[in-house]
Amino acid sequence: MAEVMIMNEFEVTASRLGIDLSQLDLDSIQLPPGDDFGIVSDDEDVYEEDNMDFDTGFGNIIVVDNLPVITLERFKKLELVIQKIYNQIGVIKEDGLWMPLDPGTNETLGYCFIEYNTVQEAELAKEKTHGYRLDKSHIFAVNMFDDFDRFMKVPHQWAPPEVMPYVPGENLQEWLTDEKARDQFVIHAGSDTEVLWNDARHLKPDPVYKHSYWTESFVQWSPLGTYLATVHRQGAAVWGGATTFNRLMRYAHPQVKLIDFSPGEKYLVTYSGHEPSKPRDANRVVINIFDVRTGKVMRDFKGNADDFAIGGAGGVTGVPWPIFRWGGGREDKYFARLGKNMISVYETETFSLIDKKSLKVENVLDFSWSPTDPIIALFVPELGGGNQPARVSLVQIPSKEELRQKNLFSVSDCKMYWQSNGDYLAVKVDRYTKTKKSTYSGFELFRIKERDIPIEVLELDNKNDKIIAFAWEPKGHRFAVIHGDSPRPDVSFYSMRTAHNTGRVSKLATLKGKQANALFWSPDGHFVILAGLRGFNGQLEFYNVDDLEPMATTEHFMATDIEWDPTGRYVATAVTSVHEMENGFNIWSFNGKLLYRILKDNFFQFLWRPRPPSFLSPEKEEEIAKNLKKYSKKYEAGDQDVSMLLSEQDREKRRMLNDEWDKWVSKWKHLHEEDKLERQKLRDGEASDEGEEYEDKEVQVEEVLEISEEIVSSEYEQE
Repeated sequence: MAEVMIMNEFEVTASRLGIDLSQLDLDSIQLPPGDDFGIVSDDEDVYEEDNMDFDTGFGNIIVVDNLPVITLERFKKLELVIQKIYNQIGVIKEDGLWMPLDPGTNETLGYCFIEYNTVQEAELAKEKTHGYRLDKSHIFAVNMFDDFDRFMKVPHQWAPPEVMPYVPGENLQEWLTDEKARDQFVIHAGSDTEVLWNDARHLKPDPVYKHSYWTESFVQWSPLGTYLATVHRQGAAVWGGATTFNRLMRYAHPQVKLIDFSPGEKYLVTYSGHEPSKPRDANRVVINIFDVRTGKVMRDFKGNADDFAIGGAGGVTGVPWPIFRWGGGREDKYFARLGKNMISVYETETFSLIDKKSLKVENVLDFSWSPTDPIIALFVPELGGGNQPARVSLVQIPSKEELRQKNLFSVSDCKMYWQSNGDYLAVKVDRYTKTKKSTYSGFELFRIKERDIPIEVLELDNKNDKIIAFAWEPKGHRFAVIHGDSPRPDVSFYSMRTAHNTGRVSKLATLKGKQANALFWSPDGHFVILAGLRGFNGQLEFYNVDDLEPMATTEHFMATDIEWDPTGRYVATAVTSVHEMENGFNIWSFNGKLLYRILKDNFFQFLWRPRPPSFLSPEKEEEIAKNLKKYSKKYEAGDQDVSMLLSEQDREKRRMLNDEWDKWVSKWKHLHEEDKLERQKLRDGEASDEGEEYEDKEVQVEEVLEISEEIVSSEYEQE
C-alpha cells in the first residue's frame, strides 16, 4: 500500500512539472555517489544486523594441535596412532583425517583436522582429548573448527567497551501488587499459550497476555514466579513483565528437551540427548547450567546416556530427570547427582566438586535433599545376601559428616518424603515377610530438628495393607496415608504431636472405603483433596483435617491433573490431551464449590504462577490470622460490590429474555393478522378465528373391535 501511495505522488509531481513518464528511461538515472536521497535499499536490513552468527557447516570438524613434527617416513605411523585414538570416540568420515605438510621441508606442521559424522561426536572428541598426553613433549590442544572464526574476530588493539545509557527495567514482581489479590496462571492449548488472572469473583479468567507458537513443547514457571520459560529448537528463553512478557534472556542449547530451575531461580539446567552414529552406542547427552540473569554457561556436562542413567525415574532415553538435585534451600549453594557408588556434590561458588572429590557410598541407590538445610538423606540397599543390612543415612554438607544412621533389615525398597520445612523425614520401608513371598510396609519417622534426631517406627493397624499414597501437610506436623486395596482403600491421618506427649506420633482418624488414589494438601495445610484419578474417573472429596469432616464430594470426569493455587484459596482440576474428550479445566473454591469451567481443545498444560515466600515473620502472620476480620473488610466490600453487580447482571439478563419473548409473540401475532384473509378463504368464507363462532358437539360412534366364534355344547348333545 505504501509503495502505491509513493508512486501516485511521483506521477502527480511529474505531471505538475510537465514530464512525460512514458518517454523517460528510469534505468538510466544514476544517483550521486554516497547519496541515496532517502531511498533505502531492500538489502539494508541485512547490513544492519550486527554480529550475526551463521552455521558454517563445519561443526563436526576438530583441530588437534601440538602433534609431533615428523618427516614423510614416519607420517603413516603417526596417522595410525591418531586414528586409533579418535576412532574410539566416534566414526571418522572416509578421508576425514588430514595432516598438512610444509611444502618446503616435507614435514608435518604439528596439527591435523579430523571430520566426524556428527557434531556431537566432534564435541565429545574435543572434551575427551583436550589435554591428552601423547608423550612428555606433546600434549594435545583440541579446538572446534568453527571456533577459529570467533578467534579471528578478536581485534588486535584493545578498545574500551561502549557505555550504554541506563534504561530501567520492568518490575518483574508487579503482578504481586494486584489490588484484587488475584493469582495468575498459564495455559498451553494447541498452538496458543495464555497468561490469565483467576478472577473468581466474576467467575471467569481475566486475560493478561496471549502468544501463538510461543513454545515448541512446553512452558514452565520459575520456582518463585519471576520468569516464564519457553523451549525452542535453538535453546530456552525466559520472559517476564507486568503485562507484555518481554524476553529477558536466551540460553543457546540446540535441540533442548528438558529444563529445570534451581530453587532460588539463580540457575537454569538444560538437557539434550542425541542419537549416536553407531546403533549400539548409547545416546549422547549434553547438560548446561546457565546463570539465569546473564545467560552465561557456568558448567557443562557431556557424555553417554549410560553415564547419567543411574538412579531416579522418568526423564528420557533412560536418563532420570532432574539429573541434578539442588540443596541448601533457596540460596542455591549446592547441587548433586547420583553416580555409581557415589554422590557427586558441587558448590556453586566455583561449580566444582566439594573437596574436589565425590562422596563415596558403596551401592547407594537414591538420595534427596532437605528442602531447607544442606542435609542429604541417602538409601543403601542390603548387601551380601542380607548379611549387610540396608540403611538410611543423614549427611551434613559440606562437611560430609554423618548426622544419623538407621539400619533396616529384610528390605525390598525404600522411598523418602521430606516435610516442606525440613522438620521431619518419613521413610516408607517395604519389607519381606519371613517366607520372602510377599512384602508389607511401614514408616521410619525422623525428627530432624530435635536433639540427636530421634526416630519412630509406625506400622499401620493392618500392616499388610498396601501403601497407595503418602503426603505431608505443608508447613505442618500432620500427614495422610492412603492404604488398603482398590477400588475403595482407607485414608488415615496422623500427627507428629499429641496433647500430652509431643514426641510421639498419633493417629487422628481413618476414613473407610474412599475412592481415592492421590492426596493434594492445600499449600497452607488444614485442607486436603482426596482424589481418584486415572481408573477412578476424577472423584474428588474436599476434606477439612482440622475438624476431621468432609466439606464436599464431587467429580471432574477423567481429570488428569490437580493443582492448588499458591494461596490455598482455589484449586484447578484439568483434563489434558491424554484424553481426547472434555479437554479443559475447572476452578474450585477451597471447600469444593465449582466456580467456573473452561473447555479447550488439545489442552496440554495448566500451571499456577508460584508466589515468593512472604516477608512477614511467623508472628506477624499469626497476628493477622487472629485479626482477619479487620484486614478482610476491604475485600468483603469488594465481594459485596461484585455480588451486587452479578445480581444486576442477572436482572438485566432476565429483562432481556423477557423482551425477547415479547418481541417473538408480537412477531407471530403480526403474521397471524397478515394471514387472516387466507384462512377465511380456506374456511369457505368463515370470517372469524374466535372460539365462540364454533359449536362443540359430542358424537357417539359404535365400532366393532373383534369378532370371534365359539362352539357351545347343549345338554341334549351330552345325552
